[in-house]
Amino acid sequence: MKSLFLVFAHILATIAKLMRPGGVRALAAENLLLKQQLLIIGRSRKRYPNLRPLDRLYLGFLATLLGPRRTSRSAITIRPSTILGFHRALRKLKYRLLYSSNRTGTPGPKGPAKDLIHLILEIKRRNPRFGCPRIALEIARTFRIDIDKDVVRRILAKHYRQDPGDGLSWLTFIGT
Repeated sequence: MKSLFLVFAHILATIAKLMRPGGVRALAAENLLLKQQLLIIGRSRKRYPNLRPLDRLYLGFLATLLGPRRTSRSAITIRPSTILGFHRALRKLKYRLLYSSNRTGTPGPKGPAKDLIHLILEIKRRNPRFGCPRIALEIARTFRIDIDKDVVRRILAKHYRQDPGDGLSWLTFIGT
């Protein structure tokens, strides 16, 4: 009740100052309308806020001070949690459509062929000192397959596990 009295005091003071026609009056009325909407939304309800007769009268009076364009823009009150809920639902729908099992394939590049992956891994196992540029060069020379060194690097990072060598590592050796 105290907040409602404060809003009415603000209305009376604003009306006294802004009786002239123009954009300032509409802007002030829109601000008061938004303040009232925030007060209404702040009441704890699960589904929708109850509008009291005094609220309806106040909102109707402020709507007469607004132009038709501003009335349509400020007529809807939406909680931020509602907007976040809409966003969550759209995101779930997007991922359900992208990654559902009823799709025949996923969009985007498919990556290198299995044979090429096995070839790169075999070259690396036989020649462990070859780096990515050298492996890409050897494949391009031998099989005439144009492959980038970064593709070789990604394949090795994902699939290649180095066999533990015989003996100690340098750190273990120095530590002992």
